[in-house]
Amino acid sequence: MTTVLVTGGSGRLGRPLMEMLVEAGFEVRATSRTARPAAGGVRWVVADLSTGRGVAEAVAGTDAIVHLAAAPYKGGYTLKVELGGTSALLAAAREAGVGHLVYVSIVGVDRVPWGYFRTKVRAERLVEEGDVPWTILRATQFHGFVVEALSATARLGVVIADPGIPVQPVDAGDLARHLVALLRRGPGGRIEEFGGPEVRTMAELAETWLRAGGLRRRVLRLRVPGRLGRAFRAGHLTTKAQPTGEITWEDHLRRT
Repeated sequence: MTTVLVTGGSGRLGRPLMEMLVEAGFEVRATSRTARPAAGGVRWVVADLSTGRGVAEAVAGTDAIVHLAAAPYKGGYTLKVELGGTSALLAAAREAGVGHLVYVSIVGVDRVPWGYFRTKVRAERLVEEGDVPWTILRATQFHGFVVEALSATARLGVVIADPGIPVQPVDAGDLARHLVALLRRGPGGRIEEFGGPEVRTMAELAETWLRAGGLRRRVLRLRVPGRLGRAFRAGHLTTKAQPTGEITWEDHLRRT
């Protein structure tokens, strides 16, 4: 039986991924900074990517790793997890002879001038140069992330959206299913992309979200300024890669 280690298993993508891996017959381990009992066919192992503690022990005996753990917008801790943690994971994977490391990144990291995106690019380079067979999968933004962004602005009494920004939200379950397929295929040694089934503007998503929730808010159409806004409006958060996910924005809203 193939043993897969998942970092970031308790997150939005990790939960459906681990369920699908168990259903597909993989032996699944997941890292946690504190001890947790086994559940749902997943064995939790103690490892802290920010310090490297327990990483080698967690990796030992695994055949593949799916590296989902992230710590966006937390200053120095972000660098410890994204860069130090990835380096520790790679070192342990080399020592253990792991046959495939899948690193999940973000569509547009190399084209959008955003600090966290630059950190993700640095982590990608570590994976590419890490002497462990690899695949990097860049994904578009999750449906849930878009909802969180809209909800945050709605607290101001309006929903702020740049009508010129195209986005391609993806369902976490669709992405998890694609990751299972990548593990079955084996290392690709290249950067791949995966997005949702449709490209919409932020303003369109906002209007649909408001109607679905019965919320009375006005959509305030404002352009994101500067280089960041230009990169967003250029479509750098979208991809033409195939295949895509199947769950649309409206599908997601009906299910939540």
